[in-house]
Amino acid sequence: MTQPRIWMNGELLDPERAVVSVFDHGMLVGDGVFETVKAAHGEPFALTRHLRRLARSAAGLGLPEPDHDGLAQGTLEVLAAAPKWPLARIRITYTSGPGPLGSDRGDAGPTVSIIAAEQSPLPATADVTVTPWPRNERGALAGLKTTSYAENALALAYARERGGGEAILGNIADNLCEGTGSNVFVVRGGRLVTPPLSAGCLAGVTRELVLEWCGGEEEDVPLEEFARVDEAFLTSTTRDVQPIRAVDGTVLPAAPGPVTAKAMEAFAARAADLMDP
Repeated sequence: MTQPRIWMNGELLDPERAVVSVFDHGMLVGDGVFETVKAAHGEPFALTRHLRRLARSAAGLGLPEPDHDGLAQGTLEVLAAAPKWPLARIRITYTSGPGPLGSDRGDAGPTVSIIAAEQSPLPATADVTVTPWPRNERGALAGLKTTSYAENALALAYARERGGGEAILGNIADNLCEGTGSNVFVVRGGRLVTPPLSAGCLAGVTRELVLEWCGGEEEDVPLEEFARVDEAFLTSTTRDVQPIRAVDGTVLPAAPGPVTAKAMEAFAARAADLMDP
């Protein structure tokens, strides 16, 4: 099967020509940021919000501001050259570019790539596993979507070994933080709640839309209470709103419960009407 073409530094290339230097700091030290964007039948969802967040993450690392319009056009070009998959994921990666073999950055300029692949539907519900390693909400990378993802890869592997479909991390204050690639909402006493950004979680685009479209409050949730909530769900670009069935093997009362079901319905309806909300 022919592989989709890849956009690199402003040019649409065949896969065999889309190469990155082994000196690129995205590879050497994880010095970069990225976004994952969903596309339905060739049309990207919430692209403007994703590109704005990419710019915020880049600024947080002290990288030059990405070319918003150029990346938007590049995304459309990649999708136009790809098969018309019912559901696809687009990966936009922006690194500091080639540099020396240490942490000092080079002066060659950023490396930018956009790739797309078909996305299979995720399970209707998720079982999650809480990891023993906390997220540092006071760290320099807190809230930034960087390519330094080894911690997430380790956490997800930990969850998979224990039957979990997603790993959940607390923070150093022992409050609920986030998943490796998702935000978490819980229902406590009929109230929809998600950890505040001060807890160290990523400002997820789907999280933001759920708060706007479905309501909810931001407040700290003690990690020890997580398995005792009435309902819970994950949000992410590829999951939309995905009910949590069990936490560390403890099955929640309902998946989805009534609040989660209402959020799922509201999100699906609004997302169908607004592809770039």
